[in-house]
Amino acid sequence: MNLRSPLGAAMAHGSARSGTGHWRDQRLGAVALVPLGLWFLWALLTRPDLGHAGVVAWIAEPLTAVPLALFTLVALWHSLLGTAVIIEDYVHSHGLKAVSLVTLRLVHGLAAAAAIVALVAIVGGGAG
Repeated sequence: MNLRSPLGAAMAHGSARSGTGHWRDQRLGAVALVPLGLWFLWALLTRPDLGHAGVVAWIAEPLTAVPLALFTLVALWHSLLGTAVIIEDYVHSHGLKAVSLVTLRLVHGLAAAAAIVALVAIVGGGAG
């Protein structure tokens, strides 16, 4: 028997106990993407050489690789949160929703891993 009132049970948790955190994380990701996106756009537009060798050399610089890694990971996290909300809101079959959310997390996780491996390979001199 639960002696808590419905208000006490729901207080500061949202209806699913995670909505507030999800909303906050998505907004923080969006705020972080503004300066990172502007940096990325500015850095690309000011590059004298946008050929493969020039971009690889640019990425190999540690002062480029770190913000690029942050930009990539924050963008993927923001994408995961946003597309998960779409699936949760518009996919009504519980089985399809569960499979879709797992697949979504797997695809975003693989993309993040691939991006980090690629950045490490470029910075380490293994690509180019």
